[in-house]
Amino acid sequence: MDRLEGRVAVVTGASSGIGAAIAQELVKKGVKVVGLARRVEKIEELAAKLKSEKGELHALKCDVTIEEEIKTSFEYVKSKLGGVHILINNAGLMIYTNTLIDGSTEEWRKMLDINVLALNVCTREAIKLMKEEDIDDGHIVHINSICGHSPPSEHIVMYAATKHAVTALTEGLRRELVKQNSKIRVSSISPGMVKTDMAPKFIIESMPSMNPEDIADAVVYVLGTPQHVQVHELTIRPTGNVL
Repeated sequence: MDRLEGRVAVVTGASSGIGAAIAQELVKKGVKVVGLARRVEKIEELAAKLKSEKGELHALKCDVTIEEEIKTSFEYVKSKLGGVHILINNAGLMIYTNTLIDGSTEEWRKMLDINVLALNVCTREAIKLMKEEDIDDGHIVHINSICGHSPPSEHIVMYAATKHAVTALTEGLRRELVKQNSKIRVSSISPGMVKTDMAPKFIIESMPSMNPEDIADAVVYVLGTPQHVQVHELTIRPTGNVL
């Protein structure tokens, strides 16, 4: 039996792109997945397609920038599925052409709310539930970005700043968990260019890029490592891309 089979995972931003690919792959591995997104109908469509797979996909409407909606989602997970073993923090926002000199404060705030605050609220609620249910082999996975290590363009520096925050939050959480003698693991996965709706089409078409399924495969690899192994940071780039 696959070591992931029967476990419960929450995937944010599960309606399309990387999030949908991760949800699909986990369901195929026998995981009970709760997909969160504002466009819940997209997750419901995916769930219908996955009916014959080993796992199951639950669709929940959730705006991760609203703390109460996150809390309600985790209450659902507790009442319906008994707890959570895996959290995939995938929801994210990149606004291109938003420079530091001429950028919009509102657009900066949106990126910070989704990429940083929502990620950490979800993490806090997941770990809280893991502790309540005595789940000490849980796994938190942050979908980061190569921009979380070096900003490649002046047009996305604020986005890069939010992803640098994710890098810091990954290490900070690891240290907190170690201090508490917890066996809960935390991993950051930092993809390069991926064919999703997040990046402008002209950029994707101008350089080598990966598919959402490539990132889903990386998530499965990270989750499948032995309990004594923590993949702290995994960087994935498309072959031939200079960024």
